Amino acid sequence: MAKQEDVFKKLISHAKEYGFIFPSSEIYDGLSAIYDYGQNGAELKNNIKQYWWKAMVQMNENIVGIDSAIFMHPTIWKASGHVDAFNDPLIDNKDSKKRFRADVLIEDYCAKIEDKAQKEIDKAAKRFGEAFDKKEFESTNPRVLEYREKQKTILSRMAKSLGDENLADVKALIEELEIADPDTGSKNWTDVRQFNLMFGTKLGASADSATDLYLRPETAQGIFVNFLNVQKTSRLKLPFGIAQIGKAFRNEIVARQFIFRMREFEQMEMQYFVPPGTELDFYETWKEKRLNWHLALGLGAENYKFHDHEKLAHYANAAADIEFKFPFGFKELEGIHSRTDFDLSAHEKHSGRKLQYFDSERNENYVPFVVETSVGLDRLFLAIFSNCLKDEVLEDGSERTVLSLPPALAPVKAAILPLMKKDGLGEYGEKIFNDLKYDFNMIYEDKDSIGKRYRRQDAIGTPFCITIDHDSLTDNTVTLRDRDTMKQERVAVADLRRIIDEKTNFRNLLSKI
Repeated sequence: MAKQEDVFKKLISHAKEYGFIFPSSEIYDGLSAIYDYGQNGAELKNNIKQYWWKAMVQMNENIVGIDSAIFMHPTIWKASGHVDAFNDPLIDNKDSKKRFRADVLIEDYCAKIEDKAQKEIDKAAKRFGEAFDKKEFESTNPRVLEYREKQKTILSRMAKSLGDENLADVKALIEELEIADPDTGSKNWTDVRQFNLMFGTKLGASADSATDLYLRPETAQGIFVNFLNVQKTSRLKLPFGIAQIGKAFRNEIVARQFIFRMREFEQMEMQYFVPPGTELDFYETWKEKRLNWHLALGLGAENYKFHDHEKLAHYANAAADIEFKFPFGFKELEGIHSRTDFDLSAHEKHSGRKLQYFDSERNENYVPFVVETSVGLDRLFLAIFSNCLKDEVLEDGSERTVLSLPPALAPVKAAILPLMKKDGLGEYGEKIFNDLKYDFNMIYEDKDSIGKRYRRQDAIGTPFCITIDHDSLTDNTVTLRDRDTMKQERVAVADLRRIIDEKTNFRNLLSKI
């Protein structure tokens, strides 16, 4: 655990030191669970958005994108169930005075049980070597089966209790499992109670006439209320999807783990509208598609797994999470949900407007069913950043910190580094910079030794460093250094655009999906 905490602290420190993420309003001591993205963080974040948008909208003829408003009519949140049901079960520790999500305490307890099962599997794998059959061992080993069954029993009971609003049993389960405050070890708990997560605000010039609104807690409803507008103007036939990237706001009481759980965050969501009765087939299809999208990033297949929901939301008939192995363990990265026809039917009822589709093949009108894919942009940023940040010991015994980002996502694609500013090297470097900046986000730097400049570029994930020396002035060649291999080669200035594009183009990611 101490090692994990050290890794996480280094990650947060690196993010600030190199311009990726800053505490918001830091000169005023900041706000809890609110962060600003710095110059490199904003670039990385925008590149992640581009990768998602290109894969979801540009690569699919039947998916289009919109950008709906953050402020929405308040009845929307009544129809969607957020006013009545958008709650977290919270519990306080009487001794430490700290507040926790009751369901997360129980899930963390189960994660420790899974760790025990994994240790048994790892020991067996080491013992049997290449002859080890993981699948058979997991299905036959008594200890692994016992651990897995215990997990299932606990999570099933929690899901039922939460579904039945039986908060007393949730507390009883915490007490029976002897779950303690993770920071102090105290088991002195209050009752569990529900807390609504929506931020309230007002719209209007005067207090008397102002309308009570909410900051949207999700982006999906902006898609649902625009279903007819998009369908009619795009003339798309089912099945088709509507995608959106946007801000959402949740008054998280237990906001922690850096940018993993924040009060202001961004979502990348797609709602896929399908004929009734086909939704579960499309649900399975999108589970596979979304996992392949993540795997194309090259962060390691072993760092992903599916988690099927024991407790389904009021709108769903199937739901699963793609979990990623963060520095603090496997946690939700993306959700795939079969939302049935709940949302469109609810908005039909509350608005009095028909939100139906005429199916010419079936010769009937119906409310479409929906399959949703929803990934947290900030969580994805953290997954990529944490996985790619590495300390390496080099052949000469020295060390370097490198952010081995997928080149298409790197904030800066290449750095122009003249050996010195004088003797015309600076001017030559600026000429190359000004030529390439139309195609790539570049950086020009002429301060400090070349070694220090290489290390700075490694730390922000720049795929290429381009060094200009005196020979460059006569033969129009430069030294091109690769971030990952640190290999240096002499190349013609005229070839730089092609070489950089070949490595950093989004095609490299999109073609792997």
